[in-house]
Amino acid sequence: MNTQYGSGPHDGSDDGSNTDYVQILDAGGNVRPGAEVPDLGDEELLAMYEAILLARRFDQRAISLQRQGRIATYAPMTGQEGAQVATSYALAPDDWLFPTYREHAAKYVHGMSLASLLKPLYGHRDGYAIPDDVNVVPEYIPIATQVPQAMGKAWGDMIQGRTDRAVLCHFGDGATSEGDFHEGLNFAGVFDVPAVFVCNNNQYAISTPRDRQTASETMAEKANAYGIEGVRVDGLDPLAVYEVTRRALQKTKNPVDDERRPTLIEAVQYRYGAHTTSDDPSVYRDEEEAELWRERDPVDRMATFLESRGILTDERAAAIEERVNERIQAAIDEAEAYETEPEAIFEHVYEEPSERLQAQRDELERLREKYGDDAFSEVLQ
Repeated sequence: MNTQYGSGPHDGSDDGSNTDYVQILDAGGNVRPGAEVPDLGDEELLAMYEAILLARRFDQRAISLQRQGRIATYAPMTGQEGAQVATSYALAPDDWLFPTYREHAAKYVHGMSLASLLKPLYGHRDGYAIPDDVNVVPEYIPIATQVPQAMGKAWGDMIQGRTDRAVLCHFGDGATSEGDFHEGLNFAGVFDVPAVFVCNNNQYAISTPRDRQTASETMAEKANAYGIEGVRVDGLDPLAVYEVTRRALQKTKNPVDDERRPTLIEAVQYRYGAHTTSDDPSVYRDEEEAELWRERDPVDRMATFLESRGILTDERAAAIEERVNERIQAAIDEAEAYETEPEAIFEHVYEEPSERLQAQRDELERLREKYGDDAFSEVLQ
């Protein structure tokens, strides 16, 4: 643990650990004594805050859309958006992001549009397409699958002499119980690949609490098994997450004494809501627990920090809120206006359509000819 970041004591409210973690802002949003604020200008800090607030509002709207039946099952990120935004802000445009199904804000900050995040949830396959100039890999649903793949991408870049770029890979605490996690980090440690692995420890792998997930005192200490550095950071402190990630990325691209090393970051945070919109967290956890974590809310802490420095004024806050709402509504409008031909559901199921699939496609075409697309649309709705 590098104490010059500003270490904060664990209060035991999250995972029962007494290990310190990196922290710049205290729970109230004040800079901790001895902590150094990242070297970011006022506009950069405001932009980071705006992105975090946008993520929070996006999350709220997406949950509402799912409850209305307008989009499919959605994985909320409230409580984790501060760390998502902060890690992506530390990335350079040429760096690669390997997200999970929950890193909506991380993908947005690294170049994906809000509408593209919504389109797959509306059933449009094209929403998964990544623009050529955006270094984001399509999201992963299987747990920990992306870890060895991110390692492979980083290793490939290293072999080809692309030492000016790095790979950042997100996963949850549950992923550390998967074989892919161990294989990926072991390989990364052996070959010193330019990768940073971010474990978003939100305390629950769906309904399994962290203390049932592993006997390790922390997730960060798992790095010791692979000969790499493990850093534990307050995942609800965007400034601390940014600084830890920035330093880890710097170590992969501008190593000291030619020692290029990967890093495992454990971002200690909390999933305020459900695992997905099909989950009921009240079944397996106490609401009082969530309330303790809400006292360390990343949106509130950043706002307080910026207000204390005169960076976030009432006028700026109002303007940010207005822009955020307009951008989200524009993304929803774009996603809902997007049209896909009904027969597209049969594409890319098999390389060559099976007899049964072709029969279903023919039947759909007969129904469309008989009843028209308007009737077909009414049935879908």
